[in-house]
Formats: sequence, C-alpha cells, structure tokens
Amino acid sequence: METNKFATVAQYIASFPEGTQEILEQVRETIKKAAPDAEERISYNMPAYHLNGNLVYFAGYKNHIGFYATPTGHEAFKEELSKYKEGKGSVQFPLSEPMPIALIARIVQFRVDENQAKPVKKK
Repeated sequence: METNKFATVAQYIASFPEGTQEILEQVRETIKKAAPDAEERISYNMPAYHLNGNLVYFAGYKNHIGFYATPTGHEAFKEELSKYKEGKGSVQFPLSEPMPIALIARIVQFRVDENQAKPVKKK
C-alpha cells in the first residue's frame, strides 16, 4: 500500500492488488448494506463509516483485512472473533481464508443499533 493520502474509499481500494481490491469491495458493500444511512469517508487514511458517531473502519494489508468496530463491537462478538488475531478494537481477517461476511454484517448492525441508541450530537 502506498503512503499517499486518499480522498475517497474507491481511491483507497484501487491502491491494492486486484485480488485484494475484490475483497475490500466485498467488505465495503457488506458495511453499506448493513448501514445504508452511514456516511462513508476516509479517516486515519482508511475507509470509515459514520452514523451518529464512528461506526466501523476497515483497512487492507499484505496478508489480511483489518476490521475496527471499536472495543464494544469486538466485545459483543468476542467468541466468534476469537479464532482471529485481535487487538483492542481490531481484528485481522486473513486474506488466505474466506471473509466472514455474515459476521461483519452482524457486527456493523450491532454498531448501528448501538450508535442510534445514543443521543444525536449537534455539530
């Protein structure tokens, strides 16, 4: 991955090899389907989704896709995520295995429900 600044998620995804692009696009579409009202943006130079606060982020790497659903999203799915390498608020899905699309969708939906339960922040 190049260290340039990305303006759009499409530009970010296009910076990866073709096979990785397909997986990143699959993750992107899964998030957009689970959170259709979320705003797509680049934050910390990676794809980010915002709906009444930060929702989730994802990022491509040489051997995995990083998925960031804040500590609460990971805590709620701790058992299902335990087979993957994890950090606080992050998980690594290896590119050598099928992406757990249904799990990603459920985590995003959990985060949508969680964020929509919060009072809306005024700008």
